[in-house]
Amino acid sequence: MDPHLILIALIGAHFVADYPLQGDFISKAKNRTAPITGFPWWQALGAHAAIHGAAVALITGVWWLFFAEALIHFWTDDAKCRGRIDINQDQAIHLACKALWFFVPVSWAAFSPARILFS
Repeated sequence: MDPHLILIALIGAHFVADYPLQGDFISKAKNRTAPITGFPWWQALGAHAAIHGAAVALITGVWWLFFAEALIHFWTDDAKCRGRIDINQDQAIHLACKALWFFVPVSWAAFSPARILFS
């Protein structure tokens, strides 16, 4: 895949997962300060974060980015729900992560040991 398309896919997948895929239920249920009665906030937030992690791993082809993205997304959204950061800071952190994840497969492809040894 063209490296530029990886970045476009990461950004696009972020907005799809953060808006239409999140929906009203997850948006409300993931908030520990005002959770939906009878539904653990951490399950809703964990599911939302896992969707983001899966998108990143599938787009980049780097399995461990699933965990990195899911964990940072979980922490960031929880901080937003608790009023520690605002929506703009939340989105800036998410997009900064996508920029960082973009460089992982691109740099690995350019500087992989196999490529260096056998080219």
